[in-house]
Amino acid sequence: METPKGVAFLLSQLGAFGAQRFAERLRPLEIEPRHVGLLRMISANEGASQQELGERMGVVPSRMVSFVDDLEKRGFVERRRNPKDRRAYALHLTGKGTAMLRQAMLISVEHDEEVCAPLSQDERDVLAQLLSRLSTAHDLIPGVHPGYRHLR
Repeated sequence: METPKGVAFLLSQLGAFGAQRFAERLRPLEIEPRHVGLLRMISANEGASQQELGERMGVVPSRMVSFVDDLEKRGFVERRRNPKDRRAYALHLTGKGTAMLRQAMLISVEHDEEVCAPLSQDERDVLAQLLSRLSTAHDLIPGVHPGYRHLR
């Protein structure tokens, strides 16, 4: 039996490996990759409403509410009244959330180094360009994992 050599299969195989390994690396922090993604999104869009972020990430409102509730319970995020719209809440990272994001990003860099260790810097650059082009061609949201649409 011949080993599959299709690019799509290899991307899927490496993606599953990368996701599992990243989750393992985060386990000591007692967070999951989905937490890191939302913390990153809130950090980059400080003061945005959960509705705005949910739309950007492709997360339905009911899932977004429970996701933000989880981060709020952990002390990473706080909801503040939006001064422009009293019906909406603006999301902000707490000091604890900022510190957690910083730790998670360090782990992310280490993870990237581990996964890409067999490649030279030039090869990494070319691979990143090619993957970015594929992501764009398939209308994937930059910086947002498609798994957010399936959050529990």
